[in-house]
Amino acid sequence: MSQPEPDRDSVALPAGSGPEPPPPEQVRRAEALARTAVFLVLAAVVLVPVLIFRAFMPSATAGLEGAAQDFFTLAVSVVIESVPFVFLGILISIVVQVWLPQDLLLRRLPSRPALRRLTLSFLGILMPVCECGNVPLARGLVFNGLTVAEAMTFLFAAPILNPITIVTTGQAFGWDSPVLAARVAGGFLIANLVGWLYARHPRPEELLTPGFQAACAADSRHHRDGHGREGRVRRSLELFAHETNAMMPALVIGAALAGLVQVFVSRDALVALGGDVIWSVLALMALAFIVALCSNVDAFFILSFGSTFMPGAIASFLVFGPMIDVKMLALLRTTFTAKTLAALTLLIGGCAAVLGWAVNLVV
Repeated sequence: MSQPEPDRDSVALPAGSGPEPPPPEQVRRAEALARTAVFLVLAAVVLVPVLIFRAFMPSATAGLEGAAQDFFTLAVSVVIESVPFVFLGILISIVVQVWLPQDLLLRRLPSRPALRRLTLSFLGILMPVCECGNVPLARGLVFNGLTVAEAMTFLFAAPILNPITIVTTGQAFGWDSPVLAARVAGGFLIANLVGWLYARHPRPEELLTPGFQAACAADSRHHRDGHGREGRVRRSLELFAHETNAMMPALVIGAALAGLVQVFVSRDALVALGGDVIWSVLALMALAFIVALCSNVDAFFILSFGSTFMPGAIASFLVFGPMIDVKMLALLRTTFTAKTLAALTLLIGGCAAVLGWAVNLVV
């Protein structure tokens, strides 16, 4: 008797004969590209209303009163001022990490650590990005092999030795002004002092946040995955999404803090201290921390205080602000631990204060 033919649908397929799932690496790339697309849409949804708000600032804040209107105006102004430089820094960072040979920068730096840091101090001349854009750029340099101390040296020197910053300061105060000389020399010396001190740290990885350490480890495992054009484009999109996701929330938080502090801290109280050798320096350093201006334009802002404050206080404002302010701390928090940022703030603040007091005594 013939056996009935089994139902095809009831026959179990041998193990492994079905369609295989895509490789994990392919899934990861697809997820990264999807996150990039989602973020770009969200960024457009957020930035377009902000730009419209900026364009129609008086009418947009007409329904608000007093402190609320000042807060929104100041916070949005900080965001609008900073966003172009943040994206410029991210794009330069992507070029350095993905499109240039991995050792192009490193093999051109001196082998001695001190000379390497001195050279990196002047890198800002070739990359005229203000302090907002220097944070993602410094992150990219660490990915590409720089030490933490070397990245710090670049990070704090670049916004002051930026040619745009030097030109605007010279135009505001004069090319023979002690303020310009103190700003350039002070920024250079303080940045290299920070690099020299942190180069002696026994465990530099502990200066970084766990998230950034993990990103560095992941980048070293699949650096420039795919050497072809398609692979580099994909890698660029992944880096753009990752860095933007890290930088933009920090920028918004920093701008909000700057707006709040400017609303609730009286400038009249700061101006009242302008004639004192000691307190004038501390007052303008506090103002620099609060207003969180871009280093490319801060000279014209503080010029209006020149008749009230001593030159050392002006110099301290122009050195301390580009290195440490509320917006910068929020951006730096994406990379460095809170303990590291507290130590950096005290170190840089102390050096900027000494610089200002010295200028007040000499000039």
